[in-house]
Amino acid sequence: MASEQQSLNFADNDLPLHALHLNRPLVFFDLETTGLDMQMDRIVQFAFIRLQVDKQMQEWQELVNPGIPIPPEATQVHHISDAMVADKPLFKDFAPRLQEFITGCDLAGFNVARFDIPFLQAEMERNGQPLSLAQVRIVDAQSIFHRKEPRDLTAAYRFYCHKDLTGAHDALTDVRATLEVLDGQLQRYADLPHDVSHLAQFCAPDDNSRFVTPDRKFYWRYREAIFSFGKYRGKSLNWVHQNDPDYLQWLVSQEWPEETRQMLIAAQRGIYPKNEA
Repeated sequence: MASEQQSLNFADNDLPLHALHLNRPLVFFDLETTGLDMQMDRIVQFAFIRLQVDKQMQEWQELVNPGIPIPPEATQVHHISDAMVADKPLFKDFAPRLQEFITGCDLAGFNVARFDIPFLQAEMERNGQPLSLAQVRIVDAQSIFHRKEPRDLTAAYRFYCHKDLTGAHDALTDVRATLEVLDGQLQRYADLPHDVSHLAQFCAPDDNSRFVTPDRKFYWRYREAIFSFGKYRGKSLNWVHQNDPDYLQWLVSQEWPEETRQMLIAAQRGIYPKNEA
């Protein structure tokens, strides 16, 4: 199996993220996918940078055959075509090694908390390698950026690194840029924690605005209510009502907080919540 994995060595005075205190490895990563639906879409490229406690780094990137066609609109974003992945391994071929690569590490990236991590968890579970994050601390450079300078990765790179990002939406390019952005954030903001535990707490969402109901069983995506649990996790409430009304009927018969129960009852009548934010 072809692999692109390499260790990068630095002089002591040129170590990346020298201001960040680590007590276990921190893995930065980024995914490119066929789409945004973690249940229906698949990974087409991943890139990881494992930052060791001594700040030495190991990079790993792969193209992945998703087993399904890559939509043209996705190719327009990340420039990965069906032809490019036709002879590449399936994700299941990488899953055991990937599990080993990140076990015992904390995770970091740009928008990983809301997209890359749940997407990776779904892929790992599908391929017999459930990914437990119970003890994992998550550092999301996007969360820091949006709380300090609300924009996107390209703007973040220009703002913190003082140069333009070329090759955006290539997984390894994006994850390298994210590492540099976090480095710049730590140097720019004196009040940011310099240990992963407190930095992860800083990155944690402090509101429930992305959830439809307080029990967090449904979240907003493109103004639609999306399941965050069960066999239809990642599917919209509208889609489930149209494609499996018996499942929706069964859900209504279960115990729910009143707000969630009323939403499910309304959905049976074709009335769905809308996010007007």
